[in-house]
Amino acid sequence: MTKLTGRQIADEKLDGWAYLVDGLQTRIATPDFATGLALVNAIGAVAEEMNHHPDVDLRYTFVGIRLTSHDTRAVTERDVRLARRIDELATEAGLTTDRTRVSRLEIGLDTPEYERVAGFWAAALGAKQHGEEVLDPDDALPALWFQRSGSEEPRQRWHFDVWVDPGQVRPRMDAALAAGGTLVSDAEAPSFWVLADGEGNRMCFCTWQDRS
Repeated sequence: MTKLTGRQIADEKLDGWAYLVDGLQTRIATPDFATGLALVNAIGAVAEEMNHHPDVDLRYTFVGIRLTSHDTRAVTERDVRLARRIDELATEAGLTTDRTRVSRLEIGLDTPEYERVAGFWAAALGAKQHGEEVLDPDDALPALWFQRSGSEEPRQRWHFDVWVDPGQVRPRMDAALAAGGTLVSDAEAPSFWVLADGEGNRMCFCTWQDRS
């Protein structure tokens, strides 16, 4: 299967789904656990029929879903087709897919020599090292990646990358700024924006836009 670009995914107009780090994500609010469980069972039946399986997070008040093609580590037509089927199942149950509340967290470590520390973090997290990344094989933990930096002190070593749907950048950023944050840089927007909290600790809001 061919990997779809962010633009191609956006053109599919999957309005209830956000494209976040090589996957499609949505959250479906449910009135109770039984409704969520019934929806998960229906999704499971469709997934078996299509031989393409989502990652599902069943909670008391919502069902979270992530779709990705594991053989390509990307979104393909299989994910788009399954997303449309899940939309249909949600509608039949009187529910709605919602991309406004989903996000995906990655953690970056600034280091001049990632080779000295990557093995430690892979072992400590029970994960696997893939070059400049440490990834949980089950995709249950945030990805850890290493950003090369100088060795001067002081510096902020850890930072969060929060991936959101492009339509959610402005409301998230406005809320963060209203809570005492500052905008450090928008030079790379709409790929990412750099913000800092009241003590200067930085983070990035990231989207799929303007990326190869």
